[in-house]
Amino acid sequence: MKFLEFELQNAADRLIKEMLQVKKGETVVITADTCSNEQVVNATASSVYAAGGKPMVIYTSTPSGVGKAADFDLPVEALGGALKHADVWIEYNKQWLLYSTPFEIAFSGNKKIRYINLVEMNPDLMIRNIGNIDMLLLAEFMQKFTNMNINTKAYRVTTPAGTDLTFKTNPNHLVCNDSGDASRPGMNMMPGQLNIVPEFDSIQGTIVFDGSLVPPFRLLDAPVKLTIKNSTITNIEGGIQAEQFAEWLKSFGDPNMYKLAHMAYGLNPGARLTGDIVEDERVWGCVEWGIGYVSPIDAPPKGQDAKSHCDGICLNASVWLDDVQVLNKGKFIHRELKDYEDKIFKRA
Repeated sequence: MKFLEFELQNAADRLIKEMLQVKKGETVVITADTCSNEQVVNATASSVYAAGGKPMVIYTSTPSGVGKAADFDLPVEALGGALKHADVWIEYNKQWLLYSTPFEIAFSGNKKIRYINLVEMNPDLMIRNIGNIDMLLLAEFMQKFTNMNINTKAYRVTTPAGTDLTFKTNPNHLVCNDSGDASRPGMNMMPGQLNIVPEFDSIQGTIVFDGSLVPPFRLLDAPVKLTIKNSTITNIEGGIQAEQFAEWLKSFGDPNMYKLAHMAYGLNPGARLTGDIVEDERVWGCVEWGIGYVSPIDAPPKGQDAKSHCDGICLNASVWLDDVQVLNKGKFIHRELKDYEDKIFKRA
């Protein structure tokens, strides 16, 4: 008997049948590297087969970087070619392929692909964040919150650690609601994230990461403070990790690696701060900030090119939508949203 085998299979079945809605005869490519959890990969492949799909598991060596920084270590054309013909792509890689060249090949040549990013997935994480969640209630709540964000023109975001930012929106940029429905073509993430791509050059203020920062780290030993001017990092302060982060950004020799990419809300009641970024981004009441690459899918027509991408977590956020406060230190204070929050946590 393997660790949490029955519970994991239930979570994998929900992923395949409820979220991705895999149909008989569909080709489902599961990508993983040598650091991926084999138990998760095998449970998912079994669920695909049971649903009548055709599972195809592709393992590669673990790249030294993520996104396009992973290209050097990948069989780019072969991997991209396989993904180009998949109906569904489930990514379980530790060093993620999101925004890599194989990712771009897959999306440029395959308009039907349903992609879901579940990087660094492990049994406990999958059970808490997929298997145990009331997806219908979460989806109802997140759609209401999404509609509010779609209609917002200006934001302010603060945290107790010192984050204080303002930015504007661009109606052509993505507001992506990842609440558990991954049945339509396009990019999907683990349930419990609402992603916003601001107007480029509009972000002003200070970000203080006090959760995790991936890559180059996992959990942070001390806060990392970024000064932001016109969406660009102009100064980095903090301890040893702040110095190392500054060197990591500098190592790319790419000015776009200093540009902010997107903000996302954490909205999964099962998520915990673990250092696994796919879970950390969903810790309830946090905001996550991406830095570097932005896909043309997220910000048409060109996106924001960069050699890589990283994500940092700001815990216990307060957020104002056009001067109306909806979140206060990680808890919803908007009346309708607060009622949903209470129900969601009772059922988690």
